[in-house]
Amino acid sequence: MLRKSATGTWLPAWVPDSSATLSVLLILCSMVQSATNGYDGSMLNGLNILPSYADYFNLDAAGTGLNTASVFIGGILGPPVSGIMCDRLGRRPTIFWGSVVCLIGVILQAAAQDVAMFVVARIILGFGIAVSGIAAGVYLSETFNNKYRAWGVGLLNDFYYVGALLAAGITLGTGYWQSTWAWRAPSIFQGIFSILCIAVLPFVPESPRWLVRQGLMEEARVSVAQANANGNLDAPVVLAVYKEIVDTLKWEKEEGETMTFTQIIKNPTARRRLLIGMSPGPFSCIAGNIIASYYLGAELTTAGITDTTAQLEANVVLNVWCLFCCLIGTQLCALWGRKPTAIMTEVLLVVCLFIIGGLSKIYADHGSATSGSVVYGDVAVMFLFQGFYSIAWTPLLFLYPPEILNYSIRANGVALSQFMLNAFA
Repeated sequence: MLRKSATGTWLPAWVPDSSATLSVLLILCSMVQSATNGYDGSMLNGLNILPSYADYFNLDAAGTGLNTASVFIGGILGPPVSGIMCDRLGRRPTIFWGSVVCLIGVILQAAAQDVAMFVVARIILGFGIAVSGIAAGVYLSETFNNKYRAWGVGLLNDFYYVGALLAAGITLGTGYWQSTWAWRAPSIFQGIFSILCIAVLPFVPESPRWLVRQGLMEEARVSVAQANANGNLDAPVVLAVYKEIVDTLKWEKEEGETMTFTQIIKNPTARRRLLIGMSPGPFSCIAGNIIASYYLGAELTTAGITDTTAQLEANVVLNVWCLFCCLIGTQLCALWGRKPTAIMTEVLLVVCLFIIGGLSKIYADHGSATSGSVVYGDVAVMFLFQGFYSIAWTPLLFLYPPEILNYSIRANGVALSQFMLNAFA
């Protein structure tokens, strides 16, 4: 049964009585950024393999790089706007507008007539992904069932590989087409997650922490009850979570914790918290996964696998493997802790990079005369590399920053983390 719930914003909500159902809806409306991002990486992997895509845009190495990287330009422009929108408009409206911008970018990308139009479309898409993604990460961490919050927020970025797997399957299917629809069709399907998000948003409540910040105390209590106790306002968990939110925000306000960005930089404690909170963005990029995420075809060619169909099939299998690994990683982050999981996988990533470099050098020196075991070994280590990355950095990108940052700097802090992620990418 659905009940109308006050949200304090222009976007209404009819929320289900069941907290379990609501938890599913919260994840579905929050995964738009990670799923769209995953779809984008896998789709570009597939398109960069297709001759029809390269021939239509007459791409050389520089053109391929520009088409691919343009989404990160939008990703750099989005975070400063998203942090402000989250605090002023609310979490849900920001997710909504970010998703709308994503759809505009998708439409323009699918209709692109030349490189300039394609690049502009992808900048718009990247902007929308950043805006909706930052708001979604903050929203889920503030609203999800308190008992399962760490698991739910960790699961959020695992949807990256759901989107990636879908894109890999679609590009494998359209790869046999000889028209421009071989790349236009996958571009159109990239809007699926934004449409799903917009459809689900009217059935989830606003963030209770944002509501308390606006002085909407009763509405915040109802939101907590809906997420934690099937709407029972008097449940002990509801009273405890609500009190914690109110007391924390009251303390922050009384102790002067609401700071501008300039004040944060000048305050050593706040600055340290901000630096730690934004660290997953650049750390995940310098691990080297962007190369495999967007240029798998070139990597496989370097390893000696040049057949287009084989490369597209490898893209599908890789994303199934990474989805499996990131689900395991979500559990490990909860069992082992965030830092041990990250340190362990970072060491393994470095080892894999050295092995990949050595095996690729052997193939480059000997060409077709290279032993088959070297080729398959190179591909196997590529898969291990992506799997290790998925275990730690996929869940931690959205799990770690909201846990480190207090409410007053959370939206801007997560925005800065995403800014650094796109800047390093």
